[in-house]
Amino acid sequence: MDTHSEQRPAAQPLPDGAIDLIAERFRAIGDATRIRILERLRNGEQTVAEITATLDCTQQNVSKHLGVLHRSGIVRRRKVGTSSTYEIADPIVTDLCALVCNSLRNEAGQLIELLEVAK
Repeated sequence: MDTHSEQRPAAQPLPDGAIDLIAERFRAIGDATRIRILERLRNGEQTVAEITATLDCTQQNVSKHLGVLHRSGIVRRRKVGTSSTYEIADPIVTDLCALVCNSLRNEAGQLIELLEVAK
């Protein structure tokens, strides 16, 4: 069943403050490098150095992106000696990424079907 055609109860309007918070959260994850960082953190906490080693970024750049994710509440930081480890604080963000991936996969499948019919 197509989820877009299902009848849903009318949603209550969101207060402006909630809209601002939602927009901030989307801005925080709306960057390809930050999504790559979150992908690395799906398997558990990592240090900045560990994340940097797997990305084509400088440690300074990774730290900057982690700061954005931390300020928005998406990741949490834990001090370990002189370094910090990061982990996903809000697992909903990985669910959201999975939903977007599934949506893209469905759209790609529909496009392939349309192209096959057009042959």
